Formats: sequence, C-alpha cells, structure tokens
Amino acid sequence: MTTSPVANVGTYRWRVCAMLLLATTINYTDRQVLGVLAPFLQQQIGWNELQYSYIVTAFQAAYAIGLLGAGAIIDKFGTRIGYALSIGVWSLAAAGHALATGVVSFAVARFALGLGESGNFPAAIKAVAEWFPQRERALAAGIFNSGSNIGALVAPMLVPVVATRWGWQAAFLCTSALSALWLAMWLSTYRPPGEQPKLSAAERAYIGNQAAAAVCVPWSQLLRHRQAWTLVAAKFITDPIWWFFLFWLPKFLHARYGLSLLELGLPLVVIFLMADLGSIAGGWLAGRLIRLGWSANRARKGTMLACALLIMPVLFAARANHLWLAVALIGMATAGHQGWSANVYTLASDMFPRHAVASVVGMGGFAGAVGGMLISTVIGLLLQATGSYVPVFMLAGSAYVIALAVVHALAPRLQPVALP
Repeated sequence: MTTSPVANVGTYRWRVCAMLLLATTINYTDRQVLGVLAPFLQQQIGWNELQYSYIVTAFQAAYAIGLLGAGAIIDKFGTRIGYALSIGVWSLAAAGHALATGVVSFAVARFALGLGESGNFPAAIKAVAEWFPQRERALAAGIFNSGSNIGALVAPMLVPVVATRWGWQAAFLCTSALSALWLAMWLSTYRPPGEQPKLSAAERAYIGNQAAAAVCVPWSQLLRHRQAWTLVAAKFITDPIWWFFLFWLPKFLHARYGLSLLELGLPLVVIFLMADLGSIAGGWLAGRLIRLGWSANRARKGTMLACALLIMPVLFAARANHLWLAVALIGMATAGHQGWSANVYTLASDMFPRHAVASVVGMGGFAGAVGGMLISTVIGLLLQATGSYVPVFMLAGSAYVIALAVVHALAPRLQPVALP
C-alpha cells in the first residue's frame, strides 16, 4: 500500500475553508429570513407585490454599491481585516430589521444588510486563492459556496419556529448573534499562510507562494480585458435567477400550494439541500476532470454545460400540479445553479493574478446585483399585473445556456491575464 502525497501535506487549508463555509452559511441565513417570513409579513404589514419588490431591490442596490468597493478594499487591506469589516456591518444590519415597522424601514434595513454582505464572496474567493493550489480551488469554492444553500436550509427550519414562539423580530436578532460569534472567531484565528504558525512546512510548500500583494487594481484597468467581461456577463445573466429563488420561492409555494409558515419548511429544506449537493458536485467534477488531464478551460465549461442542462426543466415548475413535482424541478435548478456558480467564481482565479481576484469577483458580483435589481422590479410588476410565475420560470430555464455561450465567446481558452 502507498500513501497519497497530498494526504501527507496536512489539512489546515481545509480548516480555513470550513471558516468560509460557516461565514457563507450565516450570510445566506441572514438574507433568507425575510424571504421565509415574506408571505406572512405581507399580510401583517400590508405591502403589495410591487412594494415587496422594492424592499428586495433595496438590498440588491446596496449589494451592488458595496461591491463597487468591497473587492478593492479587501485586495488593499487583506482578507482578515476586509472580511471582519464586512461581517461586522451585516451583523448590525441584521439586528436592525427587528426595529422595522413598514415598507420604508424594512427597505433601509435591507439596504444596510446588502452593504455588509457584499464583502462575503470577494473575501472568500481571495482566501481560496491564497490557501489553495489551482487544482483544488473549484472544490474549495464549491464547498464554501454550499454555505449559501446550508443558510437557505437553516432559515426555513429555524425562522418559523423562532417567529411563532417569540415573534418575527427574534428571528432577525438570532441571525445577528451568529454573525457576531463568527467575527470573534475569525479575528482570533485567521492569518494568511505565510503568517500562520500552525501551518506545516509541507502544506505551505504544497500551497505554494499564494500570498497576494497588498495592492488595488483599478476597475478601469481590469475592464480592458475580455476576461473580466466574461465574469461580469456570467453573473449579470444568471445571478438574478438565484435572487428569484431566494426571495420569491416561499411566496410562490404559499400562493400556488397554500402552504403555511410551518409547512414551508420541508419543501424549502429539500430544495436547498439539493442545491447544496449541486454546489459541491460542481466543484468536485471540474477538479476531477482537471486531474484526469482535461484543460482548465474544457473542465470548467464542460461542468458549466452540465449544470445548465440540469436547470432547463425548471421551465415547467410553475405549471406543476403537484407540490413535490415542483420541488423536484426547482431543486434540480438550484443544484445546477450552485454547481455553475462554483465554477464561475473560479474563473476569476483561473484568469487573473491573486492580487486582482477579489476586485474581479467584486465586479462580477456588482453585475449580478444589478441584474437582480432589474429582475426584482420586473417580477413585482408581472405579479402585480398577472399573478403568474410562468414567465419567470421560463427565463430561469433558459438563462444559463445563453450565459455559457457568452462566456465561451468572450474567453474561448480562459487565457490568463498579465497585470502589473
């Protein structure tokens, strides 16, 4: 018997990945609380479909604005401080929801939450670029990105119980406390690989010289390259579909199948559990194909194509006559999206040097948030006028094939960019 060389180098980098997974889980739990409570807060507070879309848009607008600077700040000050600033803001904003009493105050709280949460993915992707060699990055990104689905799982399990026992305000305070606990743990334990005394020499050598320079690359310089537009286009086209799943699924299930607050839990848990599996599988598949000798270009795009095909059947979800048929179709779509997303995030570290990764991810996230703002308003207008989800699901089923065609046109070989 022989021992794998990779197994002998150590596993500290995966402890870092676990921290990123936990932060992303809390991030999505925070943002999903409103989505779970939306059908019932709508009745209690009295907002209509269009007003709810404005509340959602407030979050996405702040998320976009935050991403204008989040990546640059994290590239400038480093992952440790940048991540801490981000989660500190979103912890306070989550607690602020408990003070909201109407459409305007909820929109203000959502705006603050969007500003804070905008730093999560640029910081996490930068940490992956620092701590993992290229062949492991898609898997690491898939693992921490699965926290978005775990958070979406935790919310429907936790929120209805807390809200029915102690009131809806307690649900927001609960997630705020989780963010504060993570922040304390992060500041006390995280260091870059070159400064981490618990990292073995063998693992440090395996990771390689991953330390990113403390510089800020202007967006104007990055946007000169087609590779940057690749990530921008992919996120602009497909992120809005994920926003729809997050903020409108509870409302769709309540309106279509008459589910109560407590009854929403199990279908949402199944949907986002499937998404969780898709996130990890998408990252694993790309890494496996690279290890089999495929180029990074072929492995990434092949995996993204498989994910896009998995999503297409969601076209029929709005007309499904049975709840669990709709759950299965939507679950396949969320799984496909997260597998897609794990590889899209990794495109940044495939094509750009480490000192620019967070800025590029920030640009992509900004584009995705802008796309989310547009679709939120469109969905609000459609539902207010027709009450039909059919056009939205048709858009969801076709977006990823279109996005993949655009990605391939802009970056046919995923050629790396040389930056100063």
